[in-house]
Amino acid sequence: MYMKLKIIRATTVPMSLDDFCKGMLRELSEKYEVVALSSPGEPLDRVREREGVRTIAVPMERHISLMKDLRALLAMIKTIRKERPYMIHSMTPKAGLLCMVAGWLTGVPVRIHTFTGLVWPTSTGLKRKILMFTDRLTCACATHIIPEGEGVKNDLIRGKITKKPLKVLGYGSCKGINLEYFQVNEKLKVKSEELRKEGVFTYLFVGRITRDKGINELVEAFVRLHQEYPYTRLVLVGRFEDSLDPVRPSTRTSIDQEENGIEAAGPKYGDDLLTQYAASDCLVLPSYREGFPNTPIEAGAMGLPCIVTDINGSREIIQDGVNGLIVPSKDADALYEAMRRMLLDCDMRELMIAKARPMIAERFEDSFVRACLYDYYEQILNGKV
Repeated sequence: MYMKLKIIRATTVPMSLDDFCKGMLRELSEKYEVVALSSPGEPLDRVREREGVRTIAVPMERHISLMKDLRALLAMIKTIRKERPYMIHSMTPKAGLLCMVAGWLTGVPVRIHTFTGLVWPTSTGLKRKILMFTDRLTCACATHIIPEGEGVKNDLIRGKITKKPLKVLGYGSCKGINLEYFQVNEKLKVKSEELRKEGVFTYLFVGRITRDKGINELVEAFVRLHQEYPYTRLVLVGRFEDSLDPVRPSTRTSIDQEENGIEAAGPKYGDDLLTQYAASDCLVLPSYREGFPNTPIEAGAMGLPCIVTDINGSREIIQDGVNGLIVPSKDADALYEAMRRMLLDCDMRELMIAKARPMIAERFEDSFVRACLYDYYEQILNGKV
């Protein structure tokens, strides 16, 4: 009887597995025996039911925790010895470290890690050294390394993290976008009108409301803009993470003051998120660091021009002056000027709107992104890379 080659796909938390591998695991299972591995949680159950694959729960901490990390490593070794996969493909930092080390110790033939983003370039001191060491260890134990974009690849090279070949698949992005889902249809237009305010220009932020996402600079820039142009508003879609990366107290105060034109809408998913995109005029993502952010891809597919910072991933999705504007990171003045320009230069904005969706469709359509990965798997298994 023919036995399918076994592949383990792993992330640290199940929400990442649910998001990054949506639809992909089901497709892979037509050719391989696919096992999905992550920390326990409801999203892991959802992956099992939706993708039709077997799942394994191994508790993992996102942040450094020596005793818990050691227990997770021992559990990972035990799991891999039992499963005996031919390939392990991990994403996200902690799953990458644990899977690659455990895979190397147990002799898994193919060990792939995808770097979706790097933390150490914006860290300092001992934390930076520890993060660089763990990334070096991950790479040392991996047989193949996939940076999600050229910016991540360049950081790995500049940081001397590894001398192994680094392969960016396609134009970058590890999941792409479903263009049939992310589009403005008549039903969505009607629904978005309920959120729109007539004569008001809406800036939209989607993501974690944290210091690292540039929220301090965004709020500072917008409060200044709103004072000069009251027909503007800023909608923040996402949750605060006060215990991990809080914004400044003054920023939180500005968000809470209704007269500043800022609306904290909380996290949105599914059709509610699509409606927020459709009800907006421009996406702003002023992050300090990203791997390959999804929100500019989603916004572009919805026909929105974007303002992003000059960081990895964002500058690979947005071309300055074509489908959006790029500003320096951590610069509230530059962000203000870009937001003002987007508001007042209607001709420029219309040209960007016309370019937004076609550029995303050409580079990041999900079937193209998945095809790049499947082809890479075939190259590895046929000994070509």
